[in-house]
Formats: sequence, structure tokens, C-alpha cells
Amino acid sequence: MNRAHKQRPPSLRPRRVGMTLRTFLSRSGIQRWRQGELGVLPVVFGLVVIALYFQSEQPTFLSARNLSNLIVQIAATGSVAVGLVLVLLLGEIDLSVGSVSGLCSALLGVLIVNLGLPWWLAILATLATGALIGALQGTWFAFVGVPSFVVTLAGFLVWQGVQLSVLGPTGTVNVFDPYIGKIAQSFLPGPWGWILGLGAAGVSMTALWVARVRRRDAGLAASASVALAARSILVLAVGISSVEILNRFRGIPTAGLILFGLVVFFSFVTTRTRFGRYIFAIGGNAEAARRAGVNVSGIRIAVFTLAGLMAAAGGIIFVSRLTAASTQTGGGTFLLEAIAAAVIGGTSLFGGRGSPWSALLGSLVIGSVSNGLDLMAQPPEIKYIVEGAILLAAVSVDAIARRSRAAAGR
Repeated sequence: MNRAHKQRPPSLRPRRVGMTLRTFLSRSGIQRWRQGELGVLPVVFGLVVIALYFQSEQPTFLSARNLSNLIVQIAATGSVAVGLVLVLLLGEIDLSVGSVSGLCSALLGVLIVNLGLPWWLAILATLATGALIGALQGTWFAFVGVPSFVVTLAGFLVWQGVQLSVLGPTGTVNVFDPYIGKIAQSFLPGPWGWILGLGAAGVSMTALWVARVRRRDAGLAASASVALAARSILVLAVGISSVEILNRFRGIPTAGLILFGLVVFFSFVTTRTRFGRYIFAIGGNAEAARRAGVNVSGIRIAVFTLAGLMAAAGGIIFVSRLTAASTQTGGGTFLLEAIAAAVIGGTSLFGGRGSPWSALLGSLVIGSVSNGLDLMAQPPEIKYIVEGAILLAAVSVDAIARRSRAAAGR
């Protein structure tokens, strides 16, 4: 037989350029976007538009000083939003996190100023209180059967009343403890910032490639090498540029570092642990998860406990930033901004879809809009209108994407 007519094994056949291009485009996400798998693209695009607009209006918006202040400003909201993301993944809601955050900030102030406890013991007691409140509400929801909306709405009122009682008639406790102040008022030195930034970028890129290898070994669809290389370059560029800009002022804010650490940790928990998989399973279909042997009640209690813990963390950052705990801490629009941050970042209100990274991205959107409008000296009513419009747009995108996924059978 003529060699030219021999059939080559599939592994030895030359790839055609057109076929490779179609594969790359498919794996790079275009097909998934058409089916409603939007990912973080709308949020990133929105952040770019917001940054360009405010920079054109106020040249100081992208300055190192303002970006550093922005990171400190969103640290408390972002921390609380991380806990809310976990609750939303279950398909539930927690309306009490603002009041819990305010109560925990008041407790921290009283423990340090009035009772003279060491700063580290006061922080542990504050975090434990937030977790205990979350566990109580989660237990009530899981075992009594009262909807989470009603349980946490009651908590919103109850814990706000307890906060007022703890603060007393003055309504304010000034906290000047230097260790507490360092949480939101200190910065990582320049060299350490570079070590952290490059190290985080390296770990992130390594994780991307390791995940690709594991998926290929398991026979699952994996990202094309070109797409993965582009993502790796983007991660490295973001890491380098962020450290470079922040080092022009005073370095990476400690509060921002704490928020980033929380996001990374809970991202690992939700994507790499059995507990995280159970959260997504319950959010997708609680009854199916129960029949599969998942302890639905236990997972719900654990998630609400973590939400309370994150609310307490937000209260601690508030006290550090403002050097005081008052009746305004955790009040006003704080709860709505935390929920908006989680939803705008890409977490679905319908449960089962989202990521702790949503809290970070959404907080950046909310914080950037608020910061930019403040620089432009816009009145509060304009800020509320714009934030409300952004929230409505984010929820609308989520609803449309949900219908697209349903139409695609996903």
C-alpha cells in the first residue's frame, strides 16, 4: 500500500489552523457567554468604565493616595459582603449583618475602653459574638423553619437595639488603642508589598495551570493554552501595577490585605473543599442535596455562623478606621451596600452561583462610584440613585443570564 494513502493515527494528524481557532474561541468563553455564563466580564468592564469616567472628571481619582483611601473605605463593606456571598450561594439572605456589625463594633469599644481588656482578647470576644449570633439565627432558620428573610429581619431590629444598649446614653465610645488603629491605619512597607504582590500573582498563575492539567487528566474540558497564558499575563500585570501604584503613596493598606486574604481563603473553601461543594449543591437544589446525604441543616447553620463572623470582622475594621464605635456604625445604607456589593460582583440572588471574589469586585464598584461622586462634590441623593441603578442593572443581568442558561439546558 502507498504510504500516502495510509491513515495516520489521530494523535499524529496535523492540526488545521481553522479548527484550532474555533477550539480556542470556544474554550476562551464566547460560547459560554452566549449561554449565560458571563463570569466577571460585566463587572470588570463596569469598573473600567467607572474609572475612565471619574478620571476624566477628576484627575485625582486614579492617584495613588485616592486609590489607597478607596481600598481602606471598602474593607469593612467587602468583609461583610464575603459572608453575604456564602449566604446567597445557599439561596438565602441575611438582613441582620449591618446590625451585627454595629453591635460587635460597640462591644469591641466597651471591652477595650470600659473593661480594659487586652486588644487581642477583645477582638477574639468580638469575633466569637458575631459567630454566636450567626449560629443562633441559622439554627432558628434551619430547625424552626422560619424563612431566613424573617429571622434576619427580626435580628436586624433586635441587634440594633442591643447595640444602643451597649453604647449607653452617650452613643459613642472612642477607641484609641494603637493596635486596633493599625488594622485600618497602617501600611505594608514597599519591599514587602512587592514580595506579597509577586508571590500572590505567582501562586494564582500556578493554580490556573495546575487546574488545567488536572482537568485534562480527568478527561474534562480545559482552557486552551493561549487563553490560559493570556489570563496568566493579565494576573501578573494586575499584581505588578497594583503594588507599583500603592507604593507611590504609603504602601499596601493593611485593611486591604485583610480583605484580600479573606477573599482568597473563602474562595479556596468554596471551590476546593467538600463543605464548599455542599453549599453550591444546596443553593442549586436543597431537596436533591438532602436526598444525596448532605446535612442541609448543618451546612446552613455553618454558613450563617460564618456570615456573623464576617459581620464582626467588618465591625472591627470600622472601629479601627473611625477610632470610635457609635450608633451610626453598621447603620444607614451599610447593609444595602454590602448586599449590593455581593450581587453586583456576580453572585446570583437565586442561589448556587457566585464566588467570594464577587464581594471584592462588587465592593470596588460601589466604593468607586461613592468615592468618585464625593470627589465631584455630588449630593447624597445622586449617590443613592446611581448605586440603585447599578444594583438594578446587575440583578437584571443575572436574571437574563439565568434565562439563557435555562434555554441552553444548563
